[in-house]
Amino acid sequence: MPRRSWLFTPGTRPERFSRAAAAGADVLIIDLEDAVAPADKPTARNNAIQYNPDATSPLQHALRINAIDTRAGLADIEALLANAPPLDFIILPKVESATHLRILDALLNEAGLPARLVALVETARGVAAVERIAAATPRLTHIMFGAADFAADLGAGPGWAPLLHARGNIVTACAAAGIAAIDAPFFAINDTTGLTQETEAAAAMGFAGKAAIHPSQLAAINTGFTPPDHAIETARRIVAACEAGVGQVDGRMVDAAMARRAQRLLAGE
Repeated sequence: MPRRSWLFTPGTRPERFSRAAAAGADVLIIDLEDAVAPADKPTARNNAIQYNPDATSPLQHALRINAIDTRAGLADIEALLANAPPLDFIILPKVESATHLRILDALLNEAGLPARLVALVETARGVAAVERIAAATPRLTHIMFGAADFAADLGAGPGWAPLLHARGNIVTACAAAGIAAIDAPFFAINDTTGLTQETEAAAAMGFAGKAAIHPSQLAAINTGFTPPDHAIETARRIVAACEAGVGQVDGRMVDAAMARRAQRLLAGE
C-alpha cells in the first residue's frame, strides 16, 4: 500500500475523517495533539476511540496521541489500551529517546494491539538521538520529521536550507534501520509551487512520503512520490542489465548500487 501522503485532521472534526480517502490521502492522521486545544482533548479522544473506519477503503489510519510524558498522553494511551479502534499506526510526538517507543511498544504488546509505531522527531534532542530511536523496536516502521517545532527549538528559520542537516540525519538513520522517513508538512497552504518544489526535494533526498495539513496539498504530494512511467521502465532495464554484473543503460554505466536503488523504486518504497 502506498504511504505517500499523511493528512492531519483534528480529532475534534470527526465529520472530516471519512473524507480523507476521497481527498486522495494515503493515510489519515487523527490528531489529538497540536491541532486540539487542551480543553477539547477529551472530546477529540472520544471521537477517535469511537471512529469505525470503512474496512473496504484503501485508506490507512493513524492516531497522533499526545506526548508520553504528559497527562493528556497518558490518558490517550489508557483509552487506546481499553478500547482501541482499528488503527494501522500510532504516532508518538516529541520522541527524544528510544525508551519512549519501547514503553509504548510494551504496553501495546501487553494489550495485544497490532498497530505499528511512527516516531515524530521534532526537537534537537530527538534529532541528536535519531539513530537510537530508529532502532528502538521492530514495531517502529516510520520516523516523521517535525520541522516547525525543530526550527523553534534551534531558533532557526523554517525553510528547507536551515533544516537540511536534520532531514539528512533522519533519512540516514531510517535507511540504516530499514524503516521509512516521512517529511514534515509544508505550511504555506496556498503556495502550490513551493509545495511541489519541497516535495520533489524530499523525494530526491530519500523520504518516502510527506505529511499534509490540508486536502489541497495531497495531489502534489502523491505526484511527487509516484515515480513516472519512464523512471519505472529505466529501473527495470537497470536491474536487468546488472544481473550479469556491471552493465550499460542509455549510455551510462550501471552497477550493483544503482541496481539496489532501482529495485527499491520498483518495490514502491
